[in-house]
Amino acid sequence: MSGVWVFDKKGVTRLIPNPTRESFEQRDSLTHPGTATAPGARPRFLVYLPENQVIRSYAELEQRLGELGWTRYYNPSGSDLLQFHRSDDSLDLISLPKSFANLKPLHMYDIVIKNRSFFEVRHTLA
Repeated sequence: MSGVWVFDKKGVTRLIPNPTRESFEQRDSLTHPGTATAPGARPRFLVYLPENQVIRSYAELEQRLGELGWTRYYNPSGSDLLQFHRSDDSLDLISLPKSFANLKPLHMYDIVIKNRSFFEVRHTLA
């Protein structure tokens, strides 16, 4: 177990396996759009490839998915998820957390896998 053990403000320790300078700096999540990742990791961004547009909200994502034939599935049970499906005959379903701030790389890659030539996950804004 090589790395550096760090104590947070609550006195809890955690291991940083490959420390970088950014690992020890506190980052303001409002100034770095994207998802929360491991300390020192670069934030990830979902990019709509035809226009090289970084998706920054569910409104933008819903617009782009709608252009690709996805429709929003309204769950009457009041789930904590937003869901999109291609058609009533398709098994394809994208499930996302209700808050865009909780969008994780796992969700981004789910969108990419189901729309391979239209979306990409990037580590930096380029």
